Amino acid sequence: LAMLNQTEVSEFILLGLTNIQGLQHFFFISFLLLYLTSLLGNGTIVTMVISEPRLHTPMYFFLGNLSCLDIFYSTVTVPKMLSGFLFGHQHISFGGCLAQLYFFHFLGSTEVVLLATMAYDRYVAICNPLRYALVMSPRTCLILAAASWSIGFLHALMHSVLASQLSFCGHNTIHHFFCDIKPLLNLACSSTSLNLALLNIVTSSIVLGPFTLIILSYLYIISFVLQKVRSQEGRWKPFSTCASHLILVALLYIPVLFNYTPPSSGVSPKRDMPVSLMYSAVTPALNPFIYTLRNQEVRSALKKMLRRKL
Repeated sequence: LAMLNQTEVSEFILLGLTNIQGLQHFFFISFLLLYLTSLLGNGTIVTMVISEPRLHTPMYFFLGNLSCLDIFYSTVTVPKMLSGFLFGHQHISFGGCLAQLYFFHFLGSTEVVLLATMAYDRYVAICNPLRYALVMSPRTCLILAAASWSIGFLHALMHSVLASQLSFCGHNTIHHFFCDIKPLLNLACSSTSLNLALLNIVTSSIVLGPFTLIILSYLYIISFVLQKVRSQEGRWKPFSTCASHLILVALLYIPVLFNYTPPSSGVSPKRDMPVSLMYSAVTPALNPFIYTLRNQEVRSALKKMLRRKL
């Protein structure tokens, strides 16, 4: 309930990345190109994975999920940010702000868990090739993908429900280009200790748990390859299939660890913004290139699909 003599805030103003006119036009064109690249690149991968029988394998099933996530993920923040570059500060209702926060954390945490699932898939493929088809059966893949989406869904739900209980009565300007949890907590009049506990404990675990699993998978893969594979060429093949995944992990996890794992109170939004841009706008546009440029199967499936179109 609003306290006496204080009006309850019903909408927020997103200040965006910059208010320098010349930079706004430059940013608008840059991020529009990145966004279109993300939509086109990830859309192509989803289409290929569905339509090309050769890509009906666990690795590409998870890649299709990842591309699907990336399309939605960049759509949660980038279009709003683009209109900010054109029309100045963006007003967003309290409900709209909560929806943006919810989808951002839902898709982001799903992606973090999905990358760990992909690392497990690579581990089984390289260290247990004879049992791979049995271990990574279509049913197992569906369960793992569903678990990734469900963890993301529940994690985001916790943040949104707790944020919806906060009261806002003073400033309503958010020093960010979207409604993220930390800038929102800085504006609350009521106690945010429960929200911060959730951020520091649950969000950190959702990032660090999968990250630890990825590190362990790769330690197993490296020791297996060095012990069991004698030829130089034989060693190179498993490492090259893992390289794409490792680049994705680095691009997503390093900025996310930087933003969400330190104790979250009193951190400057100025530092958070460029880091958030990295995983909300830049990484989704790079992912399709990382997988297609390094991957023979995807390249030949793409050529085949283009020939059918022409």
